[in-house]
Amino acid sequence: MSSVIKPAANILLRVRDYDLAATLDSGQAFRWQLHDGSWTGVVGRHRVRLTQTRSGIRAETAGPVTDWQWLCDYLQADVDLDAVLKTFPDDAPLRDAVAACRGLRLLRQDPWECLASFILSSTKQIVQIRQIVARLCERFGEPLNATMVGRAVLCAPPIAKEHTPFYHAGAHGVTRPTSQSVSDHTHGNSCTYHLFPTAERLATASESELRACKMGFRAPHLLAVARRIAEGKLDLERLRHLPLAEAHGELTTLRGVGGKIADCVLLFAYGFDGAFPVDVWVERALRELYFPRRRVGDKRLRHFAATHFGPRAGYALQYLFHYMRTKMK
Repeated sequence: MSSVIKPAANILLRVRDYDLAATLDSGQAFRWQLHDGSWTGVVGRHRVRLTQTRSGIRAETAGPVTDWQWLCDYLQADVDLDAVLKTFPDDAPLRDAVAACRGLRLLRQDPWECLASFILSSTKQIVQIRQIVARLCERFGEPLNATMVGRAVLCAPPIAKEHTPFYHAGAHGVTRPTSQSVSDHTHGNSCTYHLFPTAERLATASESELRACKMGFRAPHLLAVARRIAEGKLDLERLRHLPLAEAHGELTTLRGVGGKIADCVLLFAYGFDGAFPVDVWVERALRELYFPRRRVGDKRLRHFAATHFGPRAGYALQYLFHYMRTKMK
């Protein structure tokens, strides 16, 4: 359990077994920016900068905060990681993954931001997803002007170029990230961050306006889902109280949402740790790790994925996924 200290504009989460870099840069969320050893982003309506320290995680905001539970919930700082890891099957690939990536946590994101972000992720590299999300927030999100925090400004580096070697989330695996990432506008000693745009705001946009954010064929998908929410035809909060299979079924009725995207949203926003996102790259990873030098059909592989990893299969997969792309050569 973490112990919380509450100064006005900064806090120290005294949490053990937490790898901040692995958690924020493992393909769960797309708005965190690494700069000078700290991670800057927006959580809900808060601009925040996070720094890993020997004592835990230091968080700084642009103004006083009286209740920091929103951040503990987002980071899942109170999760008993030992209890989670004990649910993993005792096999060599997972032992190696846990040894290499111990401290990685699953975030608990806002369902709408998570759903919209993963709709935009289809067939894209992570650097491109970050750029699309940054443009979307910049053009449609409510602005938040950053101010001084102590002696530092809550700003970040410029938007990364297309060729910057970020993780690749497609069928051919991933590459290591650099310390540069996507940011909102920066102006001298101040910058403007934006809230993630609401579904209601995006529902009023045209498809051409969304395409201007470089999201291509994903624009009508995002627009259709935003309009369903704005019209009251989809209640994302209700999914939190459904069984996993029912919640998955409802998400996959949405335009542009297949099984993998639904599983990602259930895992990273709702806390359904049994959700297990499987795509072509994950299938290849499972074949490499668990069935070397053996030919395994798709049906058997999917049955293995669904039955082998236990009640927190999605958590186990995140360890394997991050391990494969960052530690294995």
